[in-house]
Order: sequence, then structure tokens, then C-alpha cells
Amino acid sequence: MKKGVEGVEGVEAVLFEVPEKLPADVLEIMKVPYKDPEIPEITAAKLAEADGFLFGFPTRYGCMAAQMKAFFYSTGQLWKEQALAGKPAGFFMDSIQGGLPYGAGVYAGDGTREPSETELVLAEHQGKYMASVVKRLLSQA
Repeated sequence: MKKGVEGVEGVEAVLFEVPEKLPADVLEIMKVPYKDPEIPEITAAKLAEADGFLFGFPTRYGCMAAQMKAFFYSTGQLWKEQALAGKPAGFFMDSIQGGLPYGAGVYAGDGTREPSETELVLAEHQGKYMASVVKRLLSQA
């Protein structure tokens, strides 16, 4: 994303991270990768200084991470003041795929997208896993 933005003459991309909401000891237990110290944390006020935005973030259990929600909620005053009006924004992820901790899935979009290889592998794995659990349960009955 940054490379693409900076491929346009006269445009600069600046990376930021949103503030973490969980304590360091909890993050360590969760084995969350450490943040890059070279990338500063953003504040809502910093958004008013930008001409446009691209947001990229993982989802957790199919929902936006709490850190991103908290950050977006913190922009209320900017919206009230219209400080962000007319500024373009976009969202991105490394890849689009279905599948959640609850099971396999397909991101269908407008209905024309076919399942990706990753989505098919997830579905096959879930099918095998479920069949082995059912088989074990039936053998114990």
C-alpha cells in the first residue's frame, strides 16, 4: 500500500498504529507480535492533518478489533466539527477470505466470487475434524 501511494509523485504515505487496549502481560500470554517501535501511534487529531486515509487491520472473530473500534469512536469530535469531511478513505486486508474461529466460510461479495483455495482447504479441514469427532462419539455410545 505504502509503495503504491508513494509511487505517485508528490504524495507521501505515513504509517501509524492505533493504541493497544490490552495490558502488556495479556498480550504476552496471547503471543501477540510486538509492535514495530519505528511506527508511531496515531491519535484522532492526527487524522485532521491528513489529506486521505487507508486503513488496514485484521478482524477478530469476524469483527473489527477493539483497538480499531476505540480509535474510530475517538474521532467523534472531528466528525462533529466536519474536520474529516471530503477526505477520501479506504480499507484493505492482505487477502480476502472467509472462515472464522467458528468454522469455514466463503466471502461471497456480490455473489460472483468463487471460493479461494484457502477457503476450500478450511472447509475440508472442518469436515474431516467434525467427522472424526462424530465417529469418536458414536464409538463411545
